Amino acid sequence: MSYCNHIELLTGDRKTLHQNYHDNHYGFPIHDDNELFGRLLMEINQAGLSWETILKKEQSFREAYSNFDIAAVAGYTEEDRDRLLNNSGIIRNRLKVNAAIENAKTILEIQKEFGSFENWLTHHHPKTKEEWVKLFKKTFRFTGGEIVGEFLMSIGYLKGAHAASCPIYQVVLKQNPLWVTEE
Repeated sequence: MSYCNHIELLTGDRKTLHQNYHDNHYGFPIHDDNELFGRLLMEINQAGLSWETILKKEQSFREAYSNFDIAAVAGYTEEDRDRLLNNSGIIRNRLKVNAAIENAKTILEIQKEFGSFENWLTHHHPKTKEEWVKLFKKTFRFTGGEIVGEFLMSIGYLKGAHAASCPIYQVVLKQNPLWVTEE
């Protein structure tokens, strides 16, 4: 069952939460580096948890991580790490917190070389999921196969975010020239 069909089985607030993400965010290109970083941070934090948990905590993540400002997060101190590890509004996992800070530092270096995180992604496109995973594991922390696959599908660098029968698929397709190539 695809994510698209799964939403129809949900009710109430759960359906509203998932429907908003599905209809307005999942698979759509992101052109702002801070938002790309934020999506990566959220995908990393989802590891071992449900996506619903992360969606419910998105605003708390934004507040805790300086609205996903890459430069701000890259400059976090030990006090900031402690603050994050004591913040009940986010996932309090030392490996994930450290990955966010270190990945922000890595993205700053990528920006120096490529002009933006988005340019770096586009420079490496197209790749198979396996090739992307290898590149991400070499470049970033806490980026296994599922995290990388979901991150790239969620921002339109890999197909699979929507079933072809889903009405949102055509909307995303119009906004995403990257989908003209195969995985």
